[in-house]
Amino acid sequence: MRALMIADTHGLLRPEVLTLAREADAVLHAGDMGSPEVLDALRAATPDPVYAVRGNVDRTPPLAHLPETLLLTLEGVWVYLLHNLQRLDLSPHAPRLEEREGVTRLNPGAAGPRRFRLPVACAQLYLSPSEVRAQSLTLLP
Repeated sequence: MRALMIADTHGLLRPEVLTLAREADAVLHAGDMGSPEVLDALRAATPDPVYAVRGNVDRTPPLAHLPETLLLTLEGVWVYLLHNLQRLDLSPHAPRLEEREGVTRLNPGAAGPRRFRLPVACAQLYLSPSEVRAQSLTLLP
């Protein structure tokens, strides 16, 4: 299974992200969508499931009703989706992949407007019962 993971779109859904969403088996949005249209466009782009949690900028309906965290099972693998990356001791917005105590932790970066001097990025997760792999995708360096 291939899942597209994005975050921090802040109201900007890039065409490259929609293309990647169409190719994925599931889409995971880790919050800060910035507008309900982002979630609507993702759901319209793919028949596959779109899972989303709310970030600190997602305060208006229907985004305000999204959960803060979401625990999923995809291909027999538990995926815990949240926006508040500081709980995991990661730098917000910067793409990062690490493993700690048998848990793979992925920050896909910001897929919307450029944040600071960081790349515009998202990630793909490859999930199977025996393996979890992630690939960072830089949309704009």
